[in-house]
Amino acid sequence: MTESRIIPCPSCDTLNRVPVDRLAEGGKCGSCGKALFPGKPVALSTARFDKHAASADLPLVVDFWAQWCGPCRAMAPTFEAAAAEIEPEARLAKVDTDAEPALAQRYRIQAIPTLILFKGGREIARQSGAMGAGDLRRWIGQNLG
Repeated sequence: MTESRIIPCPSCDTLNRVPVDRLAEGGKCGSCGKALFPGKPVALSTARFDKHAASADLPLVVDFWAQWCGPCRAMAPTFEAAAAEIEPEARLAKVDTDAEPALAQRYRIQAIPTLILFKGGREIARQSGAMGAGDLRRWIGQNLG
């Protein structure tokens, strides 16, 4: 039997079973037909968060940010570009702490931007402060291994 991973759709949150040997091909959601790996961060609300963090077999890198935060806005293009490079190894997502204060409180976000890497619903690593492209890729790579 072929090993597979559970991947939530970034558009409709439907859980999709994808064979590991076909992850690099991307794939489409069995429900809505949209790409499972669009190459950009997924905006998560409190309602969607657990589907992507806890129900997925895919590691999740979350950028907790706010629109008014200068360092957050400065890091946004770097984070966006990283999503295209890192998928399907991991999914990158963004949580607006002003729009989702319950998530910010749940994860005790005290400074933004804060990145948290989740694996199997558990926090594996955390980093506060804006990062450049090289540092971001290095941090994700070190913590995915």
